[in-house]
Amino acid sequence: MTIEEIKETIKEFALGLGVDAVGFASTGDYRSERSPAIKDLLPNAQSMVVLGYREPDGALNSPIARISMAARLAVMDLAKRNNLIIAKFIENQFAAEAAFVLVSYPMDSQKGLVADVSLRHAAVAAGLGVFGRHNLVIHPVFGTRILFTAILTSLQLSSDPSIQEELCLQCNLCVEECPAGALDKEGFTDVMKCLAVSQPYGVGGLIRYAGKFLGAAPDEKKQLLRDPLFQSLYQASYIGQQYECFKCEAVCPIGRSGKKQ
Repeated sequence: MTIEEIKETIKEFALGLGVDAVGFASTGDYRSERSPAIKDLLPNAQSMVVLGYREPDGALNSPIARISMAARLAVMDLAKRNNLIIAKFIENQFAAEAAFVLVSYPMDSQKGLVADVSLRHAAVAAGLGVFGRHNLVIHPVFGTRILFTAILTSLQLSSDPSIQEELCLQCNLCVEECPAGALDKEGFTDVMKCLAVSQPYGVGGLIRYAGKFLGAAPDEKKQLLRDPLFQSLYQASYIGQQYECFKCEAVCPIGRSGKKQ
């Protein structure tokens, strides 16, 4: 099989599993200054298969973050399952190594907020989008309403053509609507500001609550355990990643209902 035939075979298989967008990138075309080298993750890696999953408009348009988060969790579950299936397909069909990177977690906590693979940069390298003012990737059809994951493989595949069109409208809605002010500096996302607002029940919130609980008197501890905040922290502890803000995606006018507005 030619390289293009191999790529088309993988793409058709992935789309049949519910993946919405598929792109390919040579590891030499992937550039992320903060993330580790791809060969540190898989020494024989030559390429990446980047998979995109559209998030439902209705979920992101809901004013209730739980509704948006339910869709996010479902997409992550589907992506996790598909990563394994597609990786095994590549190994079985082409006698090549394949390893995958999940959405967001797990992450090496010793390195701070740095993922093994920057899925945004991988998507751009694979011709699936360009960066917008919000520093998210804008897909030409689905806009910002898309999550990416990647499979590393020893197959030597060529990169898909990069997108040359400027997709961002520079409307500045993402900046104006960000409740954390995390996008005020162009080209930079203040991650700590973002997390403080978008993940109030994450590790930062847990540390603050634990400190308050440990310093409380016995009667106060009983009240703290009945506090709705404790219930939210408990829920997040077994659900996992728990966002309370989707503003940068929801307000972006590109890609709603699968088309540019």
